[in-house]
Order: sequence, then C-alpha cells, then structure tokens
Amino acid sequence: MKGSPKYTEEELVVMLRRQEDAAFVYLYDNYAPALNGVIVTIVGNSPATGDILQETLVKIWKQIHNYDSSKGRLFTWMHHIARNTAIDATRNKEWKKQKLNKSLTTEKVELSDDHSSLMNDKDLRKSVLKLKEEQKVLVEMSYFEGYTHMEIAEILQIPLGTVKTRIRAALSKLRQLITL
Repeated sequence: MKGSPKYTEEELVVMLRRQEDAAFVYLYDNYAPALNGVIVTIVGNSPATGDILQETLVKIWKQIHNYDSSKGRLFTWMHHIARNTAIDATRNKEWKKQKLNKSLTTEKVELSDDHSSLMNDKDLRKSVLKLKEEQKVLVEMSYFEGYTHMEIAEILQIPLGTVKTRIRAALSKLRQLITL
C-alpha cells in the first residue's frame, strides 16, 4: 500500500506555482487543519468557518507567486493569509449583522468577582440590550465569544484603550441594571 507523498516546502511551492492539482490536494490534506485552527480562533465555531477556510486556500493557490521564501516560511505566509481572511470576514457588514442578531449564549456568565452573582440568559439579554450599541458589540465579543481586548481592537480597528474603557463602562452599566 502506497502512502501519501511527502514534499519539502520548496517542492510544494514549485508545485503550487505550476498550479498542479496534487499540490492543492497536499495543501488541503496537510495544512487545512492548522489553518482552520487559526480561523476558529478569530471567528469561533461558526458555519462560516468552512467558507473562510475555502477562501483562504483559494487565496493561497492564486497568490502563491507573491510568496517570498527569504521573508519567512511557507506556513507563516499561509497563516497570515488565513488570519487576514478571517479578520476580513468579521469586518463584513453581513457578519457583524449576523453576530449582533445572534442569540446570546445560554450559558450563565459571571459579571463580577465581588458579587459572584449569576444570571440567566433572559435577564442578561435584557440588560445587555439596554447598553449603547458600541458597548453591546464589545460585551458580546469579549464575554460571549472569548476575544481578548487586543483582538477586539484589531478586528474593529479601534484603539486598545478605547476597547478597555468601553468594556469597563459597559460592565459598570450592567451592574447598575442588574438587580441582585
């Protein structure tokens, strides 16, 4: 039984530049799981993840002539394409609309260490809906989708200090709205 072929990075680049079908199959079989991991880190487990992965692989296929081995390894270059494609997807108006309309998580969330109070989803949704639009987006991204403040700043293209200030203000407002 013959195993799948192994290619060096240089061989793979040459094959991709020649647009060989075997190179695309190898690319998918050997790199798709890692690239999907990069995408999931940014967009979460979303139905769009598969589409973003496909778009990433097509970009790699079409843009391989832009790859310069003197600037870094092939995987690093592909990682950047996957990351940028995922971030671009989150900037898309439809993506933002889908995320804003998405039901908040059904899990319970802890809002403060001091009170250690837990709320159910219905109460939390009502409280979050009373926040300013800019605060709602940040609370969802930070507490429900698990983005770091730095990732939020990059995705929304706003300063890190602004993200932190708005989240702090949102949490303060939520504390006021929540009856313990």
